[in-house]
Amino acid sequence: MKKGIFVGLIIGVVVMFFVFKFGFGKEIINTTKNEIVDEESVVIRVVEKATPSVVTISMEKADGGNQDVGSGFIVSSDGLIVTNKHVVADMTLKYKVVIGKDEVVDVENIYRDPLNDLAILRVKKTGLNAVDLGDSDKLKVGQSVIAIGTALGEFRSTVTTGVVSGLGRGIVAGSAENTEKLDNVIQTDAAINPGNSGGPLFNSGGQVIGVNVAVSASGQNIGFALPINLAKESVEYFRTTGEFDRPYLGVGYKMVNQEVAAKNKIVAGAWVQSISDNSPAKKAGIKVGDIITEIDSEKLVDSDNGDLVKAINKKKIGDVIEIKIYRNKIEQIINVTLEKKES
Repeated sequence: MKKGIFVGLIIGVVVMFFVFKFGFGKEIINTTKNEIVDEESVVIRVVEKATPSVVTISMEKADGGNQDVGSGFIVSSDGLIVTNKHVVADMTLKYKVVIGKDEVVDVENIYRDPLNDLAILRVKKTGLNAVDLGDSDKLKVGQSVIAIGTALGEFRSTVTTGVVSGLGRGIVAGSAENTEKLDNVIQTDAAINPGNSGGPLFNSGGQVIGVNVAVSASGQNIGFALPINLAKESVEYFRTTGEFDRPYLGVGYKMVNQEVAAKNKIVAGAWVQSISDNSPAKKAGIKVGDIITEIDSEKLVDSDNGDLVKAINKKKIGDVIEIKIYRNKIEQIINVTLEKKES
């Protein structure tokens, strides 16, 4: 045996002697055990606190019975519930919400978001346990998440765990007959299936950070959730205006910040890339290539608005707004009457 190898073996034996003789290394073992216990405790705490706020969405069948079709979660004590739009897509059906183990309440009204796979349900019941809403803009890849919902439309209050696997994903969801492109979604390996649709995705603090929306049909452990900040905007609009339907401008755009604007010798704002047919923007004369810089004298960049959608969401259907645009190096004012967009 070579001398170097022999000396190395002696050192290794000496180190192991001190480890077991004096307890070195026990801290590492105990830390691992504590981490496992802590992780279990976190999940249990979140589940115990959140489960009363997670509901099952059912539809009334022709024979008078109910069939579970998805999940949702309570966002206000006076009866507002968030789910996916595709869970309550059929406008001819009557939907119900199952709260707790078996309390069934009728859905009075449904707001279906025209832009995202989100819906807000109104039920006539107060004193409900609302979830805590987190901030999906602060998510980090790798952080722990917990999904709760009615798995396979059959097993209520099913809990699965995982991590945030990716952020800012773009997917096409739906069936062959009806598809929808979803941008900026959260990818997770927490098990999600059709029955989980509309259910909450929690962080380890027990805050909802996503709305479970889809699962990959071609891969395992690949699920997706809409960022909760999208739902927060919809809920806040309803609380402020008392309406489910938001105003509609009808432009596709990309925000241009001050740095990008300076490099390209243009102005900062919402750069219009497409315009919907028969939309308020089309009727008012807004064109592709225009840059919208202000809404009612409030700048889009470096303000509380920060984004065109946020600025429009502060308005009401029927409002006449003053839009300042930058076109061919000239600023001009265009008045636009906001309308309702059909779901």
